[in-house]
Amino acid sequence: MTYFIAVLGFMLLSMVLSDAFETIILPRHVTRRFRFARVFYRFTWRLRSVVGRWIPDDKRRESYLSIFGPLSLLLLLGVWATGLVVGFAMMDWGLGTPLNVASGSVRFSTYLYMSGTTFFTLGLGDVTPLESLGRVLVVVEAGIGFGFLAAVLSYLPILYQAFSRREVSISLLDARAGSPASAGELLRHGGDMAELGQLLSDWKRWSAELLESHLSYPVLAYFRSQHTNQSWLAALTTILDTCALVMAGVSGGPTRQAQLTFAIARHAAVDLAQIFIKSPRALALDRLPPSSLTALRNMLAQAGFTLQEGVAAEQKLRELRQMYEPHVQALSEYLLMDLPPWFCVTHMPDSWQTSPWEKLIKEIATPTHSRHYPMDTSG
Repeated sequence: MTYFIAVLGFMLLSMVLSDAFETIILPRHVTRRFRFARVFYRFTWRLRSVVGRWIPDDKRRESYLSIFGPLSLLLLLGVWATGLVVGFAMMDWGLGTPLNVASGSVRFSTYLYMSGTTFFTLGLGDVTPLESLGRVLVVVEAGIGFGFLAAVLSYLPILYQAFSRREVSISLLDARAGSPASAGELLRHGGDMAELGQLLSDWKRWSAELLESHLSYPVLAYFRSQHTNQSWLAALTTILDTCALVMAGVSGGPTRQAQLTFAIARHAAVDLAQIFIKSPRALALDRLPPSSLTALRNMLAQAGFTLQEGVAAEQKLRELRQMYEPHVQALSEYLLMDLPPWFCVTHMPDSWQTSPWEKLIKEIATPTHSRHYPMDTSG
């Protein structure tokens, strides 16, 4: 029976070390369906998102959900460390390693204490093994503990550097495409065709970096942007919408560049949807019904962009949308990130145009007689 416990401890160690290696060190996506880290994130995110769906206010919901990414990462590291400590304690206990303790009886809690002080390299020395096998296990655990802490210290900067690079481009998109971003606003303020082509080229590289970083470190998908009306999913969808419009028939547009950007952006949307095991979803409401397409065409015409009309152009746009919209819709429902509109119906101030101080100034500047106060009915 004791040897069986030692085998279970070895299996626990192997599972935790394998999962940590695949998550932290291995720079590629693991296709195996059952992984502890994947099960951990799906379970904890389901608990978090259930509460988030019941929060009606957008800002409060985003603030609530934004905690999940960093917090879940710390929890996962804690679970891994606990699994390693328990695994080595089970091996020592199962093998019956004699210990140098004051009392005669040795319980599992004693082995757990020795394992914890060894793993975190405390080196207290009040509980030590007396035989060679136990000493070997202590040395191995101390080495693994040191390597685990070193891997964690190198893992966190990589994550936050990738997050920072992602968010810089999203913030730059705010001035061109509005808040929230939309393809119509991006085309209106994208400059001439040469500038639009360069912009799509930059976002092709951004989409490639998003694909590489989020495939290697899927936890980044849970890290939310600084502002409520921004997200990496909305930015990716906006670029796909823009490329679809250009490819469907913007006269004189950078069609070739739009095709290249569309290919890598769609690749990112499809692969990221597969990571979270989310099948494509049909949209409950059409994001661009015929009436909205007509309004978008008129808006672009006023800005100097001619969007081709006719059945062939509309059919091509519909086919392009079907290539990515079901995948981004699945990600939107899972991550609770809203998809962007095709164009803004009402004017909304961009994120760079607003601040709490400006809101306070506007409130102070409002005439007293125009403010609404609750009526005093106390008599």
